[in-house]
Amino acid sequence: MKFKNKGRKIYKTKEKNYYGKSPVGKAFSIGLTLLLVGGIFFIGFSVAGPLINYYSKKTGDTVTTTSPVFEEEVVTDENGEQIVQEDTTAAAPFVIERFKAFSLNTADLTDSSTLKSALKRVPADGKIEYIEVPLKVSGGEIYYATNNYYATSSGIVNGSMRAKDIASAISSAGYKPVALVSTFDDSVVPMYFQNMSYLAYVDGTLWIDNSLEAGGRPWMNPFSEAAVNYNADIVDEITSAGFDRIVCSDFVFPDFRQSDIEFLGDKYAASDRYMALTSAANLMYDKAMHNNSKMLLEVNASDILRGKKDVLQPMLLKVNTVVLNIDLDAISYGVYTADTVYEFSGTPAENVKKMLDLLGEDLDEFNVAVRVSGSAAGVQELLDAKDEIVECGYDSYVIG
Repeated sequence: MKFKNKGRKIYKTKEKNYYGKSPVGKAFSIGLTLLLVGGIFFIGFSVAGPLINYYSKKTGDTVTTTSPVFEEEVVTDENGEQIVQEDTTAAAPFVIERFKAFSLNTADLTDSSTLKSALKRVPADGKIEYIEVPLKVSGGEIYYATNNYYATSSGIVNGSMRAKDIASAISSAGYKPVALVSTFDDSVVPMYFQNMSYLAYVDGTLWIDNSLEAGGRPWMNPFSEAAVNYNADIVDEITSAGFDRIVCSDFVFPDFRQSDIEFLGDKYAASDRYMALTSAANLMYDKAMHNNSKMLLEVNASDILRGKKDVLQPMLLKVNTVVLNIDLDAISYGVYTADTVYEFSGTPAENVKKMLDLLGEDLDEFNVAVRVSGSAAGVQELLDAKDEIVECGYDSYVIG
């Protein structure tokens, strides 16, 4: 089939004539255009602004500008599998510091020659780095030449060596010096300065934990500001003398009976009484840190087993290392609770393992060092107990 060639069509339009405007007309036209555009913008902003503000107030939202969001580039390998790139900005892993120490006794602090002789008996195979010395012991006695007014006035200073000389002697022997300080198990200073002791709620009479005939004694009160400051001053004095560490113990309350609470007041049996202990511990921690030293908190294993663990409040304490003291002498007669008797009749190593099995969960939130103490056990028995500590998964320990 053929298509007929009709030729090209030509469309004509009627031609229009455009005449140029005069200069005045051009100027008038341009001005009118600018005025019209400006008016549109003015009206737009005048209307849009109030509407946006009104909407924001009604919805409670604010109008903000946002940066463009770019999708994270997915990196794949040759098989098309996504490659997870390592985040190099992540924090460094928490490192638990190991604490391996040997503890001397008060008789070793008689003079410099006695101390040097004591340092020679530190077991060479114990991998010992720190040496502990008892400078303030349970009961309140002090075994260094302190300048503290309350200590000297109470007649409790039994040592003649200065704290800095003790620290220097230990450092010279190649070890790091550590001071042991008991805090609120103190019965001497509160006798002379009764504002540091437990006093009767009604008339301010001095409280003692038993009758005088039965050996009753006063205790230092952690609710007393004077008592807290006294212990903090001792910590400050010792840590400023060059001790690398300080281990503070006896953050405890006496074993109150109901008659004692009636005598003293309900706050000593309140559920939040632990705050007096934790705040005192934090003050002492700050004193040690100020002197470029570190504080560790010692707790007694038999106390924890009997439920006396007021101070173990990980959310409140600045201290994160706890020394668990397993006193072999104290547990040899058994540990009695309200409904259970725990017997420890095995070897020192066996007794240590049994105690660690019983108390493991109580210290889960702390870095733990285990101390094995007691006069009845020999050095080799203590070393055997140390090996048991390591077998139980604890890298830090104190012998003696």
